Amino acid sequence: MAEVAATELAKLLAELRQTPPRIAPHYFYDRLGSQLFDQITRTPEYYPTRTELSLLAERGDDIAEHVAPGSVLVELGSGSADKALALLEHLSRPRLYRPIDISKEALERTTRAVLRARPDLDVSPYCGDFAAPAAYADLPAGARRLVYFSGSTIGNLERGDAVAFLRALRDRLNPGDALLLAVDLVKDPALLHAAYNDAAGVTAAFNKNVLRHLNARFGADFDPEAFEHLAFYDPRKRRVEMHLVPGGELDVSIAGERLRFVPGFPIHTENSYKFTLDDLPTLAQRSGYTSELVVTDPQVWFAEALFRA
Repeated sequence: MAEVAATELAKLLAELRQTPPRIAPHYFYDRLGSQLFDQITRTPEYYPTRTELSLLAERGDDIAEHVAPGSVLVELGSGSADKALALLEHLSRPRLYRPIDISKEALERTTRAVLRARPDLDVSPYCGDFAAPAAYADLPAGARRLVYFSGSTIGNLERGDAVAFLRALRDRLNPGDALLLAVDLVKDPALLHAAYNDAAGVTAAFNKNVLRHLNARFGADFDPEAFEHLAFYDPRKRRVEMHLVPGGELDVSIAGERLRFVPGFPIHTENSYKFTLDDLPTLAQRSGYTSELVVTDPQVWFAEALFRA
């Protein structure tokens, strides 16, 4: 375990020494970070969660027609139970639900909510990285798998990394299994800007909390209030970027290492790539799948793409 922690620290320090410095998005999700993200999904400006839930309610039957009865539902990065329950409502005789999340608190919350709503359903949670082989172990033999990657989380990966991730996931599936991939679509930049800059400042608090998490995890001495939240849409790259801008020249200690941060080089904390409908068949093909179905909401803000292994 000490070797793993040392490797993780070395990787973090290397990323913070880049120009510009970076922090991997998974550090958002300590206990408080998970709570803040749940609050973000309920802000008036943040359309993705409510749009995806509406899409599942309205087009869930169309999706279910492409899912074998008695399938296992595996949800990557569950976060909350809302979307899984909305999808389960349409599936025929689901055999088991496996939520996977790195946040133990979020996973426990999801598991309790699904068991309350669906006491007939076998629920088998996994706490950890959803790329780990163990996350797919001990699933019922012979049952088809439907892997649900919700929330347009695929957009947090660089384009090449997204393909590599989906290819690695394909290796966990059997021929005939399916992936339901949620993607956020290119739209009015004003809507995108507002979604990541809510008036209540919840997203700003979520962004700054990553520094508190590093303080707790690695003994760093970041002052989160010495940084400003910055989020904007880059139409050329078709992504929203989130950054933390130092209020001046700041020295920070992490595990005995001293790092300097300056306003001209903000810490890059997240990208959220947006897709077009034309991107999806290409993404499927490059990742080792066949694009079988794509459904969207009436405003074409969001899409659910069913890829077949």
